[in-house]
Amino acid sequence: MSAMFEELDYAPTPIGAISLRRRHILALKTDVIEILLGEEHLMSSLFTASEVALADAGLRALEGENLEILVGGLGLGYTAQAALAHEAVSRLTVVDLLEPVIRWHREGLVPMKTELADDPRCQLVQGDFFGLAASEDGFDSTHPARQYDAILIDIDHTPDRLLHGGSKGFYTTEGFHKLQRFLKPGGVMGLWSDEAPDAAITARLATAFKEAWAEPVVFPNPLQDGREVTQAVYLGRKG
Repeated sequence: MSAMFEELDYAPTPIGAISLRRRHILALKTDVIEILLGEEHLMSSLFTASEVALADAGLRALEGENLEILVGGLGLGYTAQAALAHEAVSRLTVVDLLEPVIRWHREGLVPMKTELADDPRCQLVQGDFFGLAASEDGFDSTHPARQYDAILIDIDHTPDRLLHGGSKGFYTTEGFHKLQRFLKPGGVMGLWSDEAPDAAITARLATAFKEAWAEPVVFPNPLQDGREVTQAVYLGRKG
């Protein structure tokens, strides 16, 4: 049996110290990889269903080939990996604020090793997603105002429960309108939430997007005898 606990990396960042750790869960007889910001859990390899659903729901709402997708928030990479599993995706850009998180993927410290870093369709970019969303040039310094078929965001816990102050003002009608400058006509924005769908959040999206809806993501929690957990993916379509 492996050691019960191992800190794989620890690094200071502009929003606090971040760590990558492996923890053995004896009851499940499995190792889990976790990302923590200070004492706050950001992501676990034990719970990935809603991260995958964010990519699948966003891609399901699109048609056509040679799709260009932007993901805000890298984490352990499950949203990006799920997006690349769709053959219609020709280009994926992933923006993350924290350099150590990108480095973990390039060094193979995460469960999927260097899969994302090695995929020629995938570009890992260090940057402030919310600052770039509010800027004039957007997310691609080589192609100002580049537009994407979908922009999928997994950064804050929910649109109302923020990770840090950098996203203040984004989850508003004005913030959503600014983001739409970087979506192609008919393009889709997706938001991950670790809580069940909230009609008030869907209504907020509807003030900015032509269409807005929420999809529940239900999965069993193995740490609680399979009790069901409900999270959400919110989607908005540009006119």
